[in-house]
Amino acid sequence: EATLDLAERRRIRSAIRELQRQELERDEEALASKRFRPERGSHRQDDKENWPRSRHLEEEQQAALAALSQQLEDITSVEELTKLLRAAGEYEERKLIRAAIRKLRAEEIEAATLAGNMQSSQ
Repeated sequence: EATLDLAERRRIRSAIRELQRQELERDEEALASKRFRPERGSHRQDDKENWPRSRHLEEEQQAALAALSQQLEDITSVEELTKLLRAAGEYEERKLIRAAIRKLRAEEIEAATLAGNMQSSQ
């Protein structure tokens, strides 16, 4: 901006853009090289140390999901399941509840279809 010559300003702007483009390319290359770099040994050691704890948490979650699944088998109201769905926080819980709702609705449709077939046959 110190110069009044428009041609010189254009050259300066294009030089700045070129420098920014080169810097961006260097950053992308650095990211790409980091992305494919093998893990360091210390990270593997950390994973080994944390593995029993994460496995224990996973087993607890599976047990809780199995208990929830058993509880859902006893519920026969879509409205009650919908309330549970709204209150559920975990993805896996919501997934189980939605499956139970689909199952109940399919049973209701099947029962209605059978009732309709019985009426038409009589």
